[in-house]
Order: sequence, then C-alpha cells, then structure tokens
Amino acid sequence: MKQRLLSVYKQIKIADPLKEGTLCGPLHTKSAVKEYSEGLKTIQSQGGKILFGGKVLAGPGNFVEPTLVEINHDAPIVKTELFVPITYIIKCNNLEEAIQYNNEVPQGLSSAMFTNNQANIFEWIGPLGSDCGLVNVNIGTSGAEIGGAFGGEKETGGGRESGSDSWKQYMARRTCTLNYSKVLPLAQGVDFSAILEHQP
Repeated sequence: MKQRLLSVYKQIKIADPLKEGTLCGPLHTKSAVKEYSEGLKTIQSQGGKILFGGKVLAGPGNFVEPTLVEINHDAPIVKTELFVPITYIIKCNNLEEAIQYNNEVPQGLSSAMFTNNQANIFEWIGPLGSDCGLVNVNIGTSGAEIGGAFGGEKETGGGRESGSDSWKQYMARRTCTLNYSKVLPLAQGVDFSAILEHQP
C-alpha cells in the first residue's frame, strides 16, 4: 500500500489551480507555508519519516509539495490538525486497531475506509466504528453527499448542516398539551369542578 501511494503522489501536478490538469494549487497564505514547514519539523522530531515531498517550492505563490509521512499513531502531532497537504501513513494490525487509531484523535469531522469486505463495512459504519460525523466507504473524506447532513463530532463540532433534519436548527422545540374538556383527569382525586365552572 505504501508503494502504491508513493506512485500516486508522483503523479500529482502542482500548478496554477485555474489551469486544466492541476491537482494541487498553492496554500492560502504565508502563515500556512510556515505551518507546513514547522509541522514537518515537529513530525520529524517525534519520529516521523518523510517518504515523499516535504519541500516549499521556490517562486511566486505559496506552493509546497504534497507530503507523505510515516509515523506512529501515538506521536502527539497526529492529534494536531494541520491544515496543509500532509498525509500520515500509520501502521496497524487489523481493522479494530485502525478504528481505535481513528477514534483516539480529538477531531471528528470526516473519515473513510477502502475495502471490498462487507463485514468490514458494517463494522466501520456501525456504533463501534468510526466516531466521525461523516463516515465514508470507498470514497475520500472531502465533501459530502448533497442530501446528507454535514458536520463533525468532538473538537470539529456537534450538529449538522443541510440534510433532511436541517430545518430543526431554525426552530424551537416545544411540547404543547391542550386540555379542552371541563375535567382535570390527572388531578389525583381532587375535585376542581367548582373552579372550572367559573372559567370563561
């Protein structure tokens, strides 16, 4: 799998995002480039190994190389959300361990698993699977189905936008009970008839 990823990363075209065929454009700001560089230094200080990329590109714009990093799941930097093109490769022994590593980070927006095993699919999307707001199978983590509710869990939110329940966010939930009779059936034996007779 590592070699497959490396072969794919070598095909990524870095250029002006308005040009056809570009897969990776620039970062938004110089501070994002700084986050990228400092993040890689921290990764390496915590035992991470850069397998591909890792360079800030010279010239105009905030261009950097999409980067593959091999690192242990318990490195503290793994729990820090870097908004830069760095992908972690983390070894695990089985699906249960992979789910554990996925769920032990404080973020919980989106997750994805690639498999042809139906049993794995139901374990991944089930109550003991991924704890993210978006749980995908055989598709990436970016974006969301237009008819589905979008939102995360833990440090990346609680609640959803869009989807079939989105209207509930614009309303106040109330429980309303109307007794239109002349009796109080839950008055536990107390006779209120004299009072009720004088009500308009």
